[in-house]
Amino acid sequence: MSPKNSVFDLVITGVGGQGAVLVSDIIGKSAVKEGISVMAAETHGMAQRGGSVINHVRLGCKLGSLIPCGSAHGILSLEPAETLRYITDVAEGAVVVMNTSPIYPVTVASGLCEYPDVNLIIAELKKKYKVIAFDGEALALQAGTVKALNVVMLGAISRYLPLSEEVIVECIKTMVPSKTIDVNLEAFRLGREATEE
Repeated sequence: MSPKNSVFDLVITGVGGQGAVLVSDIIGKSAVKEGISVMAAETHGMAQRGGSVINHVRLGCKLGSLIPCGSAHGILSLEPAETLRYITDVAEGAVVVMNTSPIYPVTVASGLCEYPDVNLIIAELKKKYKVIAFDGEALALQAGTVKALNVVMLGAISRYLPLSEEVIVECIKTMVPSKTIDVNLEAFRLGREATEE
């Protein structure tokens, strides 16, 4: 597992438009409210065109905002193939919370290449990590809109973060548009329930 230079190091990944930045902002604000130091780093690349997005969020760490390669306590992935892209940032035995609904890039949609088999991705990850994989888009739709996928996945990873559920919920209420509060709170609840063992 990760060296003890942080309470919890989390990698958040997805593609542009999925709301990875909002998730890291909610976690960061929750940490501040609980008196836990937080550092974060964001890389957007071609995110506005559906490109890869990766955020590092470090809770209880004063050593810098980038997580050393292979040491994160967990990864929250909004898109299956992005899990593979950044899994090397995660320590063996760490928690992997992954949405199983793919977003097909142009190369797949146009027939130039095939999307990897999601079941195969999960099977391979389970050899080294604690994997929680489910259809986050389906739960987001159940909550009211597919746009709530990010908050569904936040709910799922929240069980592993050193943050109270109540504080995260309060931050959601203040950080999402007011007309979407109820949908996002339901999304958070459904995601959290998805990780019940």
